Amino acid sequence: MDKRQEILKTLSCNLREVLSRCVIDFSYLQEVRLRINQPLMVVYDNRGYFITKDGELRDTPEDAFLVTQAELRETMEYISNYSIYAYEEEIRQGYITIQGGHRVGVAGKAVMDGEEIRNLKYISFLNIRLAHEVKGCATKLMQYIHSQGQLCDTLIISPPGAGKTTLLRDLIRQLSNGALSGHSYTVGVVDERSEIGACYLGVPQNDLGIQTDILDCCPKAKGMMMLIRSMTPQVLAVDEIGSKEDLEAIKYAITCGCHLIATVHGENIDEIRNKPLLGKFVREKLFQRYIILDGQEKAGTIKSIYDERGSLISGGGCVC
Repeated sequence: MDKRQEILKTLSCNLREVLSRCVIDFSYLQEVRLRINQPLMVVYDNRGYFITKDGELRDTPEDAFLVTQAELRETMEYISNYSIYAYEEEIRQGYITIQGGHRVGVAGKAVMDGEEIRNLKYISFLNIRLAHEVKGCATKLMQYIHSQGQLCDTLIISPPGAGKTTLLRDLIRQLSNGALSGHSYTVGVVDERSEIGACYLGVPQNDLGIQTDILDCCPKAKGMMMLIRSMTPQVLAVDEIGSKEDLEAIKYAITCGCHLIATVHGENIDEIRNKPLLGKFVREKLFQRYIILDGQEKAGTIKSIYDERGSLISGGGCVC
């Protein structure tokens, strides 16, 4: 099933007809936004558009198709296979992963249990984010994360939307498949938000390689400890580290002999140095490579690469 079919089958009949009329390449479609009593919107080729009932893309909301409560309810029924209770755990996290690895962000009224979110009801806002694998996007990076016959513990530093998860995903695949000097690694992935492997009914929708084990929907810190004990990975991969618990688990993993590939939000290495927790990692030289992505250029563009001493290895412009 291609992306077009995967997305259309999740939408209400009216929305399906509207989007079917759009003359677009679904490989460039990034988001479909549904908001109650508001115009239907898409993000296409990095630009936001309103959609008319005839499927035309417009820059302004005049004549755009209005999303009703009925459209949202019917769409949620298709997304959840008519059993929304089966997805309560995912909904509490704010999203549902669907076939193809696409993620549906959900928002509405939060039902609280003390300080914890127990559920969401009156779901009135949906954001369907299309999954886009870019196989081979990490190929040019592989030579920089290998030194003296050893894989380097690597931290990818990236502004939001600069392609860090896409790059991480392909790094995992290539390490697992033996693309690095012909040596393959067993890789353990803690996929807290089902974004790296995008598991659907337990099956990864993204290709993470032949020697990769995934712990889905599990907090990163607990997941890293579980994988070390249960799957003995040579490499651990996690997305968007930052909490004290994350960093303690990473330090433990490194002392256990695991290599680390991780990502973090940031603009540059100086910003990471100045963060109380991550700055300590930089000073202790726990990572041997820092990959800085350029948020101003095409997603996946490497701005610079540094070693554990903070010395510049490569100076950017490289689109992986």
